[in-house]
Amino acid sequence: MLSFFKRKKNRVNQQQPKEYVFASQSSVLMDHSLSKNLEDIKRITGNSPDIVIRKVKIGHHATHEAAVLFVKGLVDSQTVNDLLIESIMKNSHLHKKLHLQDIVDVITNEVIPLGQVQSMRNQEEVVNSLMAGNTIILIEGINEALTAGTQGGEKRSIQEPTTHVSITGSKEGFTESNETNIAMVRRLIKSPDLWMESMTIGKRTKTDVSIMYLKGIAKDDIVHEVRTRLKKINVDGILDSGYIEQLIEDETITIFPTTEHTERPDMIAGNLLEGRIAIFVNGTPFVIIVPAIFVGFFQTVEDYSIRFDIANAFRFLRVIAFLISLIGPALYVAATTFHQEMIPSTLVFIVAAQRESVPFPAVVEALIMEITFEILREAGVRMPKAIGSTVSIVGALVIGQAAVQAGIVSPAMVIIVSITAIASFATPAYSMAISARLIRFVFIICAATFGFYGLLLALLMMIVHLCSLRSFGVPYMTPFAPFFPSHFKETFFRRPLWAMKERPQLIAGENVIRQGENQKPEPPAAREMIMKDKEKGDEHES
Repeated sequence: MLSFFKRKKNRVNQQQPKEYVFASQSSVLMDHSLSKNLEDIKRITGNSPDIVIRKVKIGHHATHEAAVLFVKGLVDSQTVNDLLIESIMKNSHLHKKLHLQDIVDVITNEVIPLGQVQSMRNQEEVVNSLMAGNTIILIEGINEALTAGTQGGEKRSIQEPTTHVSITGSKEGFTESNETNIAMVRRLIKSPDLWMESMTIGKRTKTDVSIMYLKGIAKDDIVHEVRTRLKKINVDGILDSGYIEQLIEDETITIFPTTEHTERPDMIAGNLLEGRIAIFVNGTPFVIIVPAIFVGFFQTVEDYSIRFDIANAFRFLRVIAFLISLIGPALYVAATTFHQEMIPSTLVFIVAAQRESVPFPAVVEALIMEITFEILREAGVRMPKAIGSTVSIVGALVIGQAAVQAGIVSPAMVIIVSITAIASFATPAYSMAISARLIRFVFIICAATFGFYGLLLALLMMIVHLCSLRSFGVPYMTPFAPFFPSHFKETFFRRPLWAMKERPQLIAGENVIRQGENQKPEPPAAREMIMKDKEKGDEHES
C-alpha cells in the first residue's frame, strides 16, 4: 500500500510542468550576438505577442543592426516612436564612423532625449526592466542592453475618494499609480525632509513598494523596523496593499486592525506630520499608515477643518455609535433574559406583549436578525453599484416587516438591530467597523449565557486584548495604556489647533514641537495691551 502511494506521488511530481529559470538567478549575461539575445528574451517571455521588437540600422552607412523592445500597453507609445526610435534612426552623431562602445556612449548621452537611460549586462535585470514598462535597446556586437524609462499606458484619472468621505476636505483621491500618489502628497508637503525609499517585492509580480516619512519627525527606530519587515517579505506576488498589511503587522491573531489605510492624500500628509510612515503599493489606491493606535480609527481629516468644539461633538458621537454597534443587541438580550427588573415597568409590559407570539428566545431572535442584516449588507456591497444600495435598504425593510408579521421576531428586536446596523456606519474606518460587527456576536452569546456579568466579562477580556496589542512597537491603546495624561489632548477629543503644540511623543522622533508660541488668536486691542505690559515688565527688570 505504501509503495503504491509513493509511486503515485512520483508520477505526480514527474507530470509537473517545468518552468524556465534564470541560471544561477543572476549569472547569465547578455551575449554579443543580437539574434542570440532576442531568442533568449523570446524564450524567457514565452514569445508573448504583446512584446514588440523593432529592428533598425544605425551607425555609419547603417552598418550596425539594433533592436528596440517594449511591451504594448506598458509604455508611452508616442515617447517610444517619436523620441526614441526616430532619434536613433535620424541622429547625425550616429552617422559618423564610431566604434561599438562609442555608439553606446553616444546613444546614452546625446541621442536619447530621456533622463532615465541605464546600461545593463545581466539578462534577468534586462527582462525585469522590460516587464516594468521600460524600452530595451540591443545592438549587434555589444554584450549589454540600454534601458530607457518610457513607462506609460492607460491609467485611471484622479477622482473623489469613495471611502473616508469628507464634506469640507479635499476631493482628490489616490489612484493605482505610485508616481501619481507620491506626487499628490509632495504637493501638500513641499519639504526636502520628506524622504522616500523604494523597493520591489514579489518574485513574480515585482510590485513597486515605497515608504515615505519626514526625516527628523519620524522615529528612526520605527523607520528601520518598517524597512526591515518589508525587505523580509519573500512571496510570489503582491497584488494589493492588504497583502503587505498582513505580512508586516505585529499581531496576527486579532480581529482588530493594527495598521491604517486610506485613499486620501490630505490624511496621509497629516499623519506624516505627526511622525507616522506611509507605505505606497503600486496597483492599489489605498496607502498604509503605520504605526496605528486605537483612537486614531475614530478620527477624520475633517475634524481639523472645523472648530474643535464641533469636531469634539462629532467624535463623541462616533464613539457612542461604536459602542452601540458593539454591545447594542447584547444589552437587549441580557436585559430581557436575566435582568427584567432593570427595565421600566411600562416598557416591560410592551416588550412582553410583543414577544408573546414569538417562538424563539431573545438570543435566537438577535442572531437571526443580525445574520440576516449581515447577508443583506454583503449582498449590497457585491451587487452592481446601481442596485446594491437599493437591494440592501429595501431588503431590510421587507424582511423585517415580514418577520414581524410572521411572528418570528418582535418589533423591538427589529428596532434594536436596525439602530445597531446604522450605528456601525458611523465608524470612519471600515476595518474597525468590521471588527465591531464580528465581535458583536460574541457579546450576544455571552449576554445570553451570563447576562450583564457575561457582557462585562467579555468587555474586560476585549480591553485586556487591546492593551496587549502593539503596532510597530507602539502600544495600541496609548495614551490610556500605558497611561500618559499629557497625551490626552488628541484622543477621542482634541484641543484647539492653536493649543496643539506637540506631536505624539510615542510616535514622533526628536522634533516634537509642531508650532511656535502665542498661536492663540486674539483681538488687536488685547494683543497690544499684552505687548505693552511685556515691554513695561522688561523696563522694570532693566
